[in-house]
Amino acid sequence: MARVAGMTWLFVRLKLSLVRGGLRGETGKQVGFIFSLGLAFLAAVAGFGLLSLIRFAPSAVALDLVSAAFAVFAVGWIVVPLTAFGLDETLDPARLALFPLTTRQLATGMLAASAAGPWPIASLAALFGGVVALAHGPGGVLLGVPAVVLQFAFCLTVSRLVTTALSGVLRTRRGRDLLAVAAIFVVLLVQVPNLLINRGLSGDPTRILASVGEVLRWTPPGLAAHAIADGGLAGVAELIVVAVAVVVLGWLWIAALRYALVRPDSSSQGGGSVRRSGRVPLGRFLPDGMLGAVVAKELKYAAREPRGRVNWITALVVTLIITLSMQGRDGGAGPGSVIGPACLAAVMIGLQAANSFGIDGRSLWMNAVAFSTPRDVRTDLAGRHLSMAVIGVPLLALVSVIAALLAGDALWALAAVPVAWGVLGVAMGVGALTSVTAPYTYPDRLNAFSGAAPGQGGQAFGASLATMVATGVLALPVVVPVLLGLTWWAVLAVPYGVAVAWAGRRLAAGIGFARLPELLAAVSRPT
Repeated sequence: MARVAGMTWLFVRLKLSLVRGGLRGETGKQVGFIFSLGLAFLAAVAGFGLLSLIRFAPSAVALDLVSAAFAVFAVGWIVVPLTAFGLDETLDPARLALFPLTTRQLATGMLAASAAGPWPIASLAALFGGVVALAHGPGGVLLGVPAVVLQFAFCLTVSRLVTTALSGVLRTRRGRDLLAVAAIFVVLLVQVPNLLINRGLSGDPTRILASVGEVLRWTPPGLAAHAIADGGLAGVAELIVVAVAVVVLGWLWIAALRYALVRPDSSSQGGGSVRRSGRVPLGRFLPDGMLGAVVAKELKYAAREPRGRVNWITALVVTLIITLSMQGRDGGAGPGSVIGPACLAAVMIGLQAANSFGIDGRSLWMNAVAFSTPRDVRTDLAGRHLSMAVIGVPLLALVSVIAALLAGDALWALAAVPVAWGVLGVAMGVGALTSVTAPYTYPDRLNAFSGAAPGQGGQAFGASLATMVATGVLALPVVVPVLLGLTWWAVLAVPYGVAVAWAGRRLAAGIGFARLPELLAAVSRPT
């Protein structure tokens, strides 16, 4: 037991050392980490406060709300590690297979390391708001603390079980594609209640909540919430059931971990045959030289690279959700219900330009040795933007037409289409600058949603957020007049977007050429 406890503490120190080592000498990483700490603190305070406010609701409603909140936390612990910034690369079981450790040592160490970090602590702090919401008397408080701890242990265990069971699949391209589709369906399912309410859902919300509470009553999150509210021997019995569920999940996780440690890594095994495709269908229409080569390469990335496909699919799904959310039961609310989703789709597509060189990774050195002047860097960026426009321009036109038809006036698409194209150009220009000033590494393996290398998640989020904010500010001169009724102003959106994209590429080319070694190092970090 002492050896297991010592190994557990070693895993925690290892994870903290990895985080601390990843922050040394990198101002961007340090700023991103501080930003992530601030967000985690705000999330903890907001979560604790919102759950605490449920105390003022009627007892039955409060119990159902806390049960639902606990269930949402559990689902979040399953989904977020798979989709947010990857499958916690520092705790991949394949990386620990060669160490002389027993399965028990690995399991306890990985579980403890999963709880180390600002976001797990923020999650635990937010869960304690359920004690304030439901506890009545000393008995409820005494049972509330172990109930929250068991709920947190349930979240950790089920998260580790899912990620370990899927770790082998997620290293294959087919598995990453499957995860991409599954994650999109999860996003759609989460938005279903909002869409139903916005479209005029009939029925008493309290009755619907009570039905949800009945479904969750005998699940571990529901039992934990009921243990806090019931107190006494009934609460103790419910906590025992939750503890048994955690033990069973832990046993399943250990079995999955044992299997993962002896299973060959399918991502490193060669296939039986290699299918070599010819030229890109659009290749015959592309210009010769560096520009055409970059466009062809980027189009292949969009067709074959899982992360490339996910970016495009995510942009369309988010736009679809926003479009449906903005349509009430009586139709749209005006041109804004068409122009808004179209511009949002343009921003989502343009975010792919915020780290243009990251997807190249270590192979960027071949581009770097070919760049002899800033003009070469500008040409490379122009090729990336042109490939994005080849796909994005018709997609934005389609989104605008669909939004206009849902809003009840197809003519609004005539203004929405050029405005969306202009916003896309603005996003490309801003993205060119962030690509050379805040580049980061894409992981070579794991799932399609791995947004950055270990320790660079905050930097990736900050770069994307900065791109969105700057794009929104620079797009105001062409978006606001159209929203205010000057529809003829939309004809200026495309030239404006082209000009911003050209200016962004020109500035980025000078900056990027001057710091090519730093740029190559930033996108080539080991993952």
